[in-house]
Amino acid sequence: MLVEAEVAPSNFPVPGVQCRCGSGVVQEVAEVSSAAADATSTLGNPSPEVRLDDGGADGADADLAVSDMFSSTFIDSYSFGFFFELDAFCFSLFVAACIDLDNLVINHMVALVPKRNLCSINEFCNFFAMILTQGTRSSLVAVDPIRSYQFVPNLRSGSFANVGPRRYMEDEYIRIDDLSENLGSMLRCPTPSAFYGIFDGHGGPDASAYIKRHAIRILFEDAGFPHADEPDEDFMKSVENSIKSAFQLADLALADECTISSSSGTTALIALVFGRLLMVANAGDCRAVLCRKGEAVEMSQDHRPTNAVERQRIEASGGYIDGGYLNGVLSLTRALGDWDIKEPRGSPSPLIAEPEFRHALLSEDDEFLIIGCDGIWDVMSNQHAVNIVSKGLRRHDNPELCARELVSEALRLKTFDNLTVIVVCFSDEYSMPQGDQPQLCKFRCCKSLSIDALCNLKNWLGKNGRS
Repeated sequence: MLVEAEVAPSNFPVPGVQCRCGSGVVQEVAEVSSAAADATSTLGNPSPEVRLDDGGADGADADLAVSDMFSSTFIDSYSFGFFFELDAFCFSLFVAACIDLDNLVINHMVALVPKRNLCSINEFCNFFAMILTQGTRSSLVAVDPIRSYQFVPNLRSGSFANVGPRRYMEDEYIRIDDLSENLGSMLRCPTPSAFYGIFDGHGGPDASAYIKRHAIRILFEDAGFPHADEPDEDFMKSVENSIKSAFQLADLALADECTISSSSGTTALIALVFGRLLMVANAGDCRAVLCRKGEAVEMSQDHRPTNAVERQRIEASGGYIDGGYLNGVLSLTRALGDWDIKEPRGSPSPLIAEPEFRHALLSEDDEFLIIGCDGIWDVMSNQHAVNIVSKGLRRHDNPELCARELVSEALRLKTFDNLTVIVVCFSDEYSMPQGDQPQLCKFRCCKSLSIDALCNLKNWLGKNGRS
């Protein structure tokens, strides 16, 4: 819902500023227009006296004197008015004072009337898009003005690979944080754009190494990758078709490459970012996990014989599961290569190279993406991996070190495979969870200004006014 705000202190520059106010899935925008400066100058300096009238059963009043009053508001549904300077307004949030921001109108320091109960459906809301530090009354910390409304990921990543307990390495990976810079005129797509991929080989390293060398050419040249300026639905469908085509072309290329054994193959998981759109395509048992508000969100499905849907497909195509292995030989149900199982070419096969897709529209709630081979996930849950990266980013804010820490944890847990992991962050610096930032002002759901809150506010303002 829109909130028009046309009031501000005379020393606060606000022309043309758009402020974002949002929490959860509720999208609220506050616009502070250039009229604010005119409104303030027309009204002149407001009275320094501030009175808060609590409309409770006892009718108690609390009088507070502050300077540089920020705004005047009146909420008739609870029959109490309150004036705040910016410092007092921010501090009041720490003592459980809040207002409902649904359908409010602030107009030249006059009525502020909510259409609904004060108990807002919004849990948190930074209405004025600024934060006052607890220790310094005059210190302002700017908040991204349209953070939720027009979130744009700022991509950075780190990776690490280790042979683990195996004798040789069969994993390969690709990590490109800026596709436009790498591909130039060959690609016209929404920005930022990025490409990440992990290829977990089996039957030797040849298949995964081949796919790594040729993946960019196959996808962005041979498969007819679409051009677009916006990540709309048509673009997304076209990208899916190109990726499907690229996986099939790569699969056939492995069949035609005489230097690669017919028993050699590889999984393939790729993740692409175009603007706010995250797309993951997977064939095999590598996995992508998104961290959203600290919680693990699985962005891919493991293609193994234990998967009931895959098992049904395999049996329908004439294959079978024996001891947890496809046709008794392979622990995967989708892969590139492995033509000793797929032959003859063109005939139905229980082993396919077709990828499955998952999408996400990124927001400020999305912190990072973990892409890893099965050597990671065989010994670690999705949430455990997310917790490791979250703690690592809080300590050192380095995605590469986080990737190393995931590999170290998998080794500690006695993994038996090669280890490869990519950590992709969606902002240029890690933002600590709200609970770790006590200086942040947050609107909390409450029904009124309590007497204790008003007394605390009065004492705090009086103490700071004398200092």
